[in-house]
Amino acid sequence: MTDLKSLANPLFLREDELRQAIELLFYAYRDFTRGPDEILDRYGFGRAHHRALHFIGGNPGITVAELLAILRITKQSLSRVLSAMIEGGFVRQQQGTRDRRQRQLFLTDQGKHLERQIATVQQAKVAEAYREAGAEAVAGYRKVLSGLIDAQERPAILRAIQRR
Repeated sequence: MTDLKSLANPLFLREDELRQAIELLFYAYRDFTRGPDEILDRYGFGRAHHRALHFIGGNPGITVAELLAILRITKQSLSRVLSAMIEGGFVRQQQGTRDRRQRQLFLTDQGKHLERQIATVQQAKVAEAYREAGAEAVAGYRKVLSGLIDAQERPAILRAIQRR
């Protein structure tokens, strides 16, 4: 855990403080993804599959175009990810209800099970960190993460997250 003195430091925007924050993000991400990586590896999946599972699971019926906009990956990359998950029986796609050209995505029961396994591991990790930090720190953490999201997209993203 970072030194609590630095939290009260009015010079928290100094280069060394910012570098420490970035380094903490790298280490936190490494450990936050370790459990899911181990689970996904059993299926031959990676982090792109994880992100797709997460957003399809949280947004049943999401279109391929909407998923592309969230993930910001190429169509070719998403196509590889979706093909593997569809062939493996984790995702199903159907023609759009309003626009027949759209492809809507849904998790199958197998996909829901995999997404739940991964979410359980990550939720436990976040819950532990939240308990250690306390409510005030959690509120600050959310503000910082929100601040890292592109300012133009932030309101829409925060609304979407709060709806779930």
